[in-house]
Amino acid sequence: VADNNLFGTIPKCFKNFTAMAALTRSDLLFYTYTPMESEVLVIKGRESQIGRSIYLETDLDLSSNNLSGEIPEELTNLQGLRSLNLSGNHLRGRIPDKIGNITMIESLDLSRNHLSGTIPPSISSLTFLCKLNLSYNNLSGEIPRSTQMQSLEASGFIGNQLCGPPLSSRCGEGGKTTLAGGVAGNEDGEREEEEEEYWFRMGIAVGFVMGFMAVIAPLFYSRFWRRVYFWFFEDYLWYKILDCFIKFKYIIS
Repeated sequence: VADNNLFGTIPKCFKNFTAMAALTRSDLLFYTYTPMESEVLVIKGRESQIGRSIYLETDLDLSSNNLSGEIPEELTNLQGLRSLNLSGNHLRGRIPDKIGNITMIESLDLSRNHLSGTIPPSISSLTFLCKLNLSYNNLSGEIPRSTQMQSLEASGFIGNQLCGPPLSSRCGEGGKTTLAGGVAGNEDGEREEEEEEYWFRMGIAVGFVMGFMAVIAPLFYSRFWRRVYFWFFEDYLWYKILDCFIKFKYIIS
């Protein structure tokens, strides 16, 4: 049902798909499925066309629709699910904490949604997982550490505020993202630039006020400084300008 105009939330009753709730792969080999026409399934990020007679595919593809709301926790009961694709929707909230219960899953695509929060640690227990795409969400924090997770493609984590392998960015204090060279990540870098610009402008303003007060204020409060000021411009400065003009005229003549 991918690439349709489905809207609303994902039904919680999906947990009743008994074939997808199978715990072992051997159980799946006894089911066959004969579609009326050939079909295209997106599995592990690739489109695969299937013919008229295949083994039962325990795949759930709801990608490129207008689904909203949160990912129901009930989907994690589908322990025999092989592929789950919810990409290209408007899903919000957190990734279910029990996502690690889908023990047989090989491909998980939740990209291009509005998911937030951290990646659940249980995802690192998915030993069959070989394709994970969480890109372009609002996820943050450290990617759970495991040999399985670190062997996945880094492109599946971009477009978030994530850190740690397989990304090149490392995690700083509190799970904040920092670049490999130790430079603050985009968010912290922008904040520092704004603070520097703010203090730079403040310095200019304070310097202008102090300079103005140092030069102009004495003219208002002291008759002596007013006389000195006008004497400087009327006599000394004018004399210097006139002297330079005479010397210049003498040189060119």
